[in-house]
Amino acid sequence: MRMAGENENMTGIAPFVKWVGGKRQLIDEIRRRLPDDFGERLYCEPFIGGGAVLFSLQPQRAVINDFNRELINTYRIVKRYPKALLRLLETYPNDAEFFYQMRAHDRDGGLRLLSPTQRAARFIYLNKTCYNGLYRVNSRGEMNAPFGRYINPKIADSETIHADSTYLRKADVKIYNKDFARVLRVIPDMSFAYLDPPYHPVSEQSFTSYVQGGWRAEEQIRLKAECDLLSGRGVRFMQSNSSCEFIRELYAEYHIETVQAIRAINSDGDGRGAVDEVIITNY
Repeated sequence: MRMAGENENMTGIAPFVKWVGGKRQLIDEIRRRLPDDFGERLYCEPFIGGGAVLFSLQPQRAVINDFNRELINTYRIVKRYPKALLRLLETYPNDAEFFYQMRAHDRDGGLRLLSPTQRAARFIYLNKTCYNGLYRVNSRGEMNAPFGRYINPKIADSETIHADSTYLRKADVKIYNKDFARVLRVIPDMSFAYLDPPYHPVSEQSFTSYVQGGWRAEEQIRLKAECDLLSGRGVRFMQSNSSCEFIRELYAEYHIETVQAIRAINSDGDGRGAVDEVIITNY
């Protein structure tokens, strides 16, 4: 299947942050399951996260969204002000004391005193220097991952940030910070939605706290209702989720295929192993 812009895709584009559950290793599985008319449809990703799928496919018309306000602010700054962002990042040391000072801004009220560019630099810095790249927040929305003690983290990744900025500006990519349902309900009927929500837990140790308040079964059910609405409008969707009985039963009327991914096998990220995940489509 030839994709729109396939021969024109820009090089050097990759996620500018690490993200829990990132889809880099599943790109080939996702690509081979895209609809035949993918290039004719608006691309929508309402749980953008690190953006591995977006930056790999590089659609020329896209709507991206996430509930994480700091993440979406960072996308907007990468798109509009990459040079100013990099100038700040180049001054940030890989230092535990500085890390905890930056992390404390969402506790001591300092976050509201920062400019959007300073907030974006803080977000990338914490992401690149926190333990295991595990950007997580507590129930109050406070980032609580510890310092990672990396020897030489790439805090100011000039090549990636400039490449991502060029793509986001040259393509028609609209960026939102809303509830996923609000975004899905306004995309045109001739759209394709890739859905990568917080996975339903397969055990009590499963990690979903990078979303404030976590994701409960009620949220999965609400997403399923939106998927039904998409299908009724002719919007094609693909969803990634955990391979568990709850998800398989919830989407029983859709196409479900099992794929394998290498993930941390416990909540502390102490081990990695192959786990089953599902890809769900309505076509």
